[in-house]
Amino acid sequence: MPAVDLFAVRSAATERLDAYLDDLRWMVDLDCGTYTPSGVNRIADRCSERFSAMGFEVERRAYDGEPELGDCLVGRRDGPGPRVLLIGHMDTVFDEGTAARRPYRVEDERAFGPGVSDMKGGLLAGFLALEALGAAGVEVAATFVCNPDEEIGSVFSKEIIREVASESDVCFVLECARANGNLVSARKGITELRVDIDGRAAHAGVEPEKGSNAILEASHKVLALQALNGQWDGVTVNVGVIAGGTRPNVVPDRCTLQVDMRSPREHLFAGAEAEARRIAETNTVPGVTSTAHLLAEHRPMERTPASERLVTLARSVAGDLGFDVADQATGGASDANTTSAIGVPTLDGLGPIGGDAHGEAEWLDLSSVIPRTTLLAGLIARAGEALGDGARAGD
Repeated sequence: MPAVDLFAVRSAATERLDAYLDDLRWMVDLDCGTYTPSGVNRIADRCSERFSAMGFEVERRAYDGEPELGDCLVGRRDGPGPRVLLIGHMDTVFDEGTAARRPYRVEDERAFGPGVSDMKGGLLAGFLALEALGAAGVEVAATFVCNPDEEIGSVFSKEIIREVASESDVCFVLECARANGNLVSARKGITELRVDIDGRAAHAGVEPEKGSNAILEASHKVLALQALNGQWDGVTVNVGVIAGGTRPNVVPDRCTLQVDMRSPREHLFAGAEAEARRIAETNTVPGVTSTAHLLAEHRPMERTPASERLVTLARSVAGDLGFDVADQATGGASDANTTSAIGVPTLDGLGPIGGDAHGEAEWLDLSSVIPRTTLLAGLIARAGEALGDGARAGD
């Protein structure tokens, strides 16, 4: 593939910046939390229009389960070179009414609003990068997934992502760069468990001996689960939710725990998960039974030789554009965990710079949009330099 003229790409992106900002405002001012599928689907409508304008074939898949979720879009276009997969999510964590209460606003060089960095800024950067490449005469083979449910673990879209990733050579995930400008080359894996504890109710004052206290059993489990912290390097365990009981004068017959486990390494996860399940399903209080249910999981995204080559390429592209870039690991998961786990070389944090995601102060650095979008475009165009002979993440 001929060398890409990064300055022509940057110029083309700059010409389209006003349109980017208009779409950013519109998307941020639209309630599109995961459980607001009507809003997510309005985002999908706009993304579908953008795909069609670029000559992409668009596949739109609806979810037939419960709760109701928005549609998942897959845009595909053929071209020379390796097939590059882009992933951006259309949902946010916010409830209906948040956009009206906290609409898009700009102060100095920062934009604020629900989902502005997580991840409307990155989602739109994917389209802007592809459009700028096209305007600069650069053709690439690309697949772009716009998924509706990343904020709940991609329960619907994960299999779609695995499917398209298996046909791709490299993946760039459009979560925004860290607040310090770093890309993301490694993420912890996550396992979320729900532990259902069933005991026996009884009058707490008259005949408590006839009861089996589910909350007491839960207390034993909480202490044992929390004690797992520090037993494996980098592995964390947190009991984040406890719910049980009805009245203070009733021996509680039910209690539920929700447990979050995270690990930076796959080989550490197996032992930690097995021990957590053993604790969850082994009972101390007579007459109590317990069952553990898997709610969600992401396998760890580990830094590999292939991802290191992508980081090296990113540094090279950024250097050509006149700035430096670094990478880091983070404890949160994303769709990058999914693609990395099946062996596709993956780099994350390729949106503009942002921070304070999921909070009221969430922000996007507008001055970073053009340089970071041009960096992304350069990576898309030059991905083959990092892949060698089709090298994948396990190499």
